Order: sequence, then structure tokens, then C-alpha cells
Amino acid sequence: MTNLSLTVPVCLGERRRLSACELQHAQQQQQQQLQINPVEPRRRSIAVPSVASSETESPSHSTSSPLPFNSPSFRHFSCLTTKSLCTGVPAVMSNLLANINAFYAHSATGNSVSANDRFAASNFGKEKFVKLLDQLHNSLRISLSVYRNSFPASQPEKLLDLKSTVDLLTSITFFRLKVQDVGSVPRAGSVLKECALNCLKTTYQFLFENCNELHQREFPAAAAAAATEGASESAKSGPSPDSLDFWHRLIELVVSVIEEDRNSYAPVLNQFPQEVHIGQLSASAMWDHFSQDLMYALQEHEEKRPCKTSEYMNLLFKVKWLYNKYVADAPPHKGSVPGYPLWFQPFVLQWLSENDEVSMEYLHSAYARDRKDSFQKSSDHALFSTSVVDVFTQLNQCLDVVKKLECPDPAVEAAFMSRFSGTVVKVLFAYANIIAKDYGNFTSQSGKACVLMNNVQQVRVQLEKLYEAMGGQAMEAETKDKLQELQDRLNTVLDDLAARFVATKSSEIVAAVREVGCLLHKHVRGGAGSSGGGSGSTDPQAEADMILRPLMELLDSSLGMLAVECEKAILRRLLKEMWRVTVAALEKEVVLPPISDPRQDTLSKDLEKTMSPRQCAAIQVALETVRQYFHAGGNGLKLAYLEKSAELQSLRYALSLYSQTTDSLVKTFVATQAGQDRPAVDEPVGEVSIQADLFRHPGSGEVKVTVKVVAANKLQWDTSSMFRPFVEVNLIGPHLSNKKRKFTTKSKNNSTSPKYNESFSFILGTIEDPEAFELQISCKDYCFARDDHLIGVTVLQIKDIIEQGSCACWCPGPKAAAR
Repeated sequence: MTNLSLTVPVCLGERRRLSACELQHAQQQQQQQLQINPVEPRRRSIAVPSVASSETESPSHSTSSPLPFNSPSFRHFSCLTTKSLCTGVPAVMSNLLANINAFYAHSATGNSVSANDRFAASNFGKEKFVKLLDQLHNSLRISLSVYRNSFPASQPEKLLDLKSTVDLLTSITFFRLKVQDVGSVPRAGSVLKECALNCLKTTYQFLFENCNELHQREFPAAAAAAATEGASESAKSGPSPDSLDFWHRLIELVVSVIEEDRNSYAPVLNQFPQEVHIGQLSASAMWDHFSQDLMYALQEHEEKRPCKTSEYMNLLFKVKWLYNKYVADAPPHKGSVPGYPLWFQPFVLQWLSENDEVSMEYLHSAYARDRKDSFQKSSDHALFSTSVVDVFTQLNQCLDVVKKLECPDPAVEAAFMSRFSGTVVKVLFAYANIIAKDYGNFTSQSGKACVLMNNVQQVRVQLEKLYEAMGGQAMEAETKDKLQELQDRLNTVLDDLAARFVATKSSEIVAAVREVGCLLHKHVRGGAGSSGGGSGSTDPQAEADMILRPLMELLDSSLGMLAVECEKAILRRLLKEMWRVTVAALEKEVVLPPISDPRQDTLSKDLEKTMSPRQCAAIQVALETVRQYFHAGGNGLKLAYLEKSAELQSLRYALSLYSQTTDSLVKTFVATQAGQDRPAVDEPVGEVSIQADLFRHPGSGEVKVTVKVVAANKLQWDTSSMFRPFVEVNLIGPHLSNKKRKFTTKSKNNSTSPKYNESFSFILGTIEDPEAFELQISCKDYCFARDDHLIGVTVLQIKDIIEQGSCACWCPGPKAAAR
């Protein structure tokens, strides 16, 4: 840094340098009058003159006649006072006054006369000399208040004069304390500090008012570069409302002054290290004046913001550098929180807001480039593509800028991180949405689909690292909640992608499971432990391996590829989805096959209705084999997860139904079904008026249900032939094998609102739980020599009429399936 030598224009009177002859003559007169040997400035060795010896020996020296006032010593000191700013004079005067102090303040053994009395009895003349010292003290304060003008750093001899001036100021203070015996005298260090602060204030004001001119003179290379870029403001005397260049120049000038104080003036002014450290004092004072002007300027800029946010950021970095290097360790700023981060906070937040748009543009271009390159992996060992790397490179660069601010204000730093977290949420969730929307184009291409899922997983991994880099648990709760919510949303997106990928494979899995069902009914027959005409093997494990062959071959080929192409976290998600699809298919296609089961083309109806105990045992063993396969010895899904999965619990429940009686199944069905009449309310095709009564014989306890079909109303049916509607009532429940369960009314010709008024009685027997029964009411169109057409059906559960004993209502009938 270039040291800045300034000459602040002030009026200090005439300055003339004494010749060497004049200085030598002055020293000779000093020795002749006071018998004082020449001393070096720092050692101040003195020899007491002969007149002092006579006064020491005679305690009654005060009674003798004082010497004349116009003595040569006083005239010599008075003459030097008028030339105190000349080179070499402060050292002579300092030596002379130091010897005077030593002479009068010296107390010999047995001498009880005070220094003040001894000085009053001397030939100096007390009042005149004290007045002369007061004038000299004021003159020295004026000189020190403009020490840059009075003692330029570019002249070494002047720096020596500055040191001698401080010595002289110290000697005057010592004279007042020890010789004059004045009670309250300003300390020399305090006076020097006050003078230095006045000089620094004047210096800063001069720098501020002449910043551009001084900068061009002291930094010609920088001024030439600015002129080349067309950013010259030399014609302006102060800061411009449309530019920040003035403040950059002012900082460079301020640093030059601080460096000059550190390197040139500190060695000669740091004589009172406990009170005055000129380097720290200069930095502190300059910062106080500079920060106040900068604060007002930034407040004006905040309203209009004429400059780019990058320019404000550059200025912030320079101000931070100035504070950290020069001011942070200087009292009274050491350990305190500076105010400059708060002044720049609006501009940093604006820069972060603008960075949102930049990051989004970078995101779209990175994904488009990645898609064009067919999602090539970023490296040989990585399973994700380059777009993830590009997105986080941009975000990390932004975070690096925020962290390099090294904001000392915790509240302002928290505001920066909160705003940056908004950028992270916006960019990463947009990236996940882009992948989710584009994912459907690549589900048929397993390799690219896996890379896209790996990309989302890598976003989650990098987000964790970014979270820690931003401060982790030390961040504010609001910021942490934002990032945690983003992590949850990314997790949801990843689950959706995995489900969509497995959905494309579900048809293959269902086909393989159907083959498992065919092999089961073809090769495993009869009861437990009997061959029953199937395969000769009676080993359940061997039978399970045989029937699982098509499913295992499919899983081996699919999962083998996924294990190579997917991250471990992605592979576990895919395993979970494939486990759900596989177990659900086993339940729906093998254990509880639908009515339109394709097995009916090759198998007899009596076989497809149920499974034998041996087949159930084979399915149990096969299910355990599949479970161990997905566990993969600990490398796949956890056994606890597999055991608690809803699909496995449902399949095991379905298998348990084969060991229950029909009555038990019917009872369970009636008890668990709810909302069966909802289709009748949503899409009614007419109404049926029903009256049901429940009666229990008091003696035998036999339960009887009487149903009266009154009429039907507004039946909706489209037919080209004669419409002959009738009502069929079925009783559903356990233990009805030997009882009549169905009654029908007579048909009515060509009437959409027929009247029936027919009653039927259902004998339930001596039961204790009539709520296990329900009435199924169907409205049909009678067809001669053909199956009757179902118009609609509704359900009335007995438990709904138990409390009242009877029920009369209109039951809406839902629309039947298309013919």
C-alpha cells in the first residue's frame, strides 16, 4: 500500500530552519549559564551546576537576593521558543527543559526546600517562565494537531523533531507537576491523543473533500485504468449518487493514511503505549468518520438503487476488508459488532433475489444439455448425470459468496441464510419437478430412468451437505424447517418415480404370478402330504421352488440390472415397490383369483373355486422364499419391514380364509361390509318399498324375519320386448344350508311402478347373533327360457332393524352392470 503524504493547509506562522552555527551558539550559552553538560535526548544525563551546590549547602538561600530576570538562560530559552518549529530546535529545547526539571526537582539529602521555592528564588523569573511554558504548550498542541503538516513523514529529520516535540510536551507536564507543584495537570498521553484525533479528523475531512484529485495523484495507475473504462469522476468533489467509485477511492486513501501512521508515525508517537497507539487510534478514528458518511450514502442509495447489486457487493467486500484488517482489533471496536452489515443488508438480499433467476436459468440450460447428451454419467464411478453437478455448483458458488462476507452480525447473517434457503428450495424443487414431468418419456428405457432417479437421490445427498455448510443446527428454526420440508418433498417425488417405474414392470410381474398359479394347480394337488395326481415330490420346499420358477427368473433379470444401475437408496425403494406388486399379485391372482380367472379355460370349475391344504402349504413356503429373496441376506429390505407390510398381512389373511368354514366366512363378510348401498344412492335406477319385521319366539327362541315387498317405483330399464319386472329377496348369513334363502314376487307386465304387496318369512333358527344376516333385494326383468336381466340390487342389513324390531322404507336400487 502506498504511503500518503499530505500537507493540510493551515496557518501556523513563520517557519525558519536555524543554521548549524546558531544551534551551536545556543548550546554554548546554555552550558555557560547553567554549567550543564550536553546530554543525549533519550538518556538525559545531567551535571548539577555550581549555583545549585551553594543552594543545597545553604538552606537559607531563599533570603539572598534573586538574580536579575533578564538572565542569558531565560533569553536563550525564550529565543528557542520562537523557533520551536525549526528543525533540530525541539530536541535542544527538550534537553534544556529536561535538565532544568532535573535541577530543580532534585532533592539532596537533608534539603527540605521545595522545588517550587527553589525555582522562585532562581534567576529565571517564575511568572515570566511559566507564561512562556504555557505559550509553548499551546504552540506544541497546535503543531501536534496538524502533525502531518508540521512533521511530514517523507522527511526523517522532521520525524525526529516530532519525537522531540512529544518529549518536550512531556517535560512541560513534568515541570508543572514536580517543579510548579500544580495539582491537576493534563497527562501528556491524553494531550497527545486529543491532538492526534484532531489531526485525523482534519485529515479525513481533507481526504473526503479532495478524494478524486488526491487519488489521481497518489494512484496514477488506478486513475489511468478508470479513465480507460470511462469511470472518471475527477470533476466532482464528493460522492456521486449514481456511482460507488468514490467510496473505493476513499477507502484506498484512508488505508494509505492508516499505513503511514503505522509505519512512519507509530515509532515516534507510541511513547505512551497504554494511552496512545497511533496505528490503532488512526484506524479507529478514520473508521468512525468513514462509516458515518458511508451509512448516510447507503441510506440514500437504498431508495433509488441506481447501481448494480454486484457493485454494492464489491463495495461490501472492500469495507469488510478494511474493517477486518485495520479496525477489528482497535479499541473501542475490538469485540463489538460493527454496523456495516446492517447497512448493506438490503443490497445483499436484492443480490440473492436476483440470483434466483440466474440459478433457474442455469438449471434449465443444464438439464437441457444433459438431456441432449442422453443423461451421461458425470464420471466412471458415479451413477448420476452432470445436471446435478451443474446445479449444485451454481448454488455452492452463491453460498461461498455469502460465507465470504464473514458477517459479524448474527441477525444479519441469519437473514442472509434464510433468503438463500429460499433460493435452494426454489431451484431444487423445480429440478425435481422437471424430472418428474419428463420421467414418463424414459420409463421404458431402464438405464435412463435409473439415472433420473439417481439424480433426485443425489440432490437429497447434496442438500444434506449444503445444510451443514449453511450452519446445520445453528441456523434459525424457520430456515431449518424450509430445508427439512424440501427434503420431505424430494422424498415424495422419489417415491413417486420409483412407483411409476415399477408400474411399467407390473404387467410382467402379474403375468409371471399367473404362471405361478397355473403351475400350482397343475402340479400340486390333493391334501397335505399326498401326491394327489400331481408331481411326485412331497417336499413343500421343492414344490415351492418349482412353482416360483417363472417369478424368480423375472425378478433375477430385473433386479440384477437395477443393482448395477441404481444407487443403494434407489434400489431399496424399487425393492419395496416390487415387493408390494408381487405380494398383491399373489393374493389377487393365486390365492383369491377373480371370477374371470384365465385358469378357467384349462381347469375345471371345482378346482378354481378353492385351494387344497397342500396348495396352501406350498404357497406358504413359496411366500417365505420370496420374502428371503427380497431380504437378500441383509443387503435388501429389512425382515421387520417385510413382516409388517400391509400386503403380506393381507395375503396371510387370505390364506387363513381357506382354513375357515363357509358359515364363518359368510358371517365375517356380513360383519365387515359397510356402505354396500352407496351405489344405490349415487346411481339409482328406481326404488323398492320394503317392510321388514324381526320376531323372536319367547319360548323356543326361534328368530323369524318377515319381509313384505309393497311396490317398486320409477324403474329405469330399456328393452325392446315386454318389460316384466319382479323382486327377488335373498337372505345372506351363516347356518342356512337347510333353510329357504330366496323368495320372489310375481312379475308385472309393462309397468315401471308395479304394485306387489307380497310377504315372505325367513326362519333363522335359534341364533344369538341375528346381526350376522342381511337381506339382498334385487329387481329383475323376467325372460322366458333365458336368464333374467338384473335391473338393480340393494342391501338391507338385519342389524339395522334389531333395535326397533321392524323397518319400512324405500330402498333405492343401483344401476346394474351393462349387459
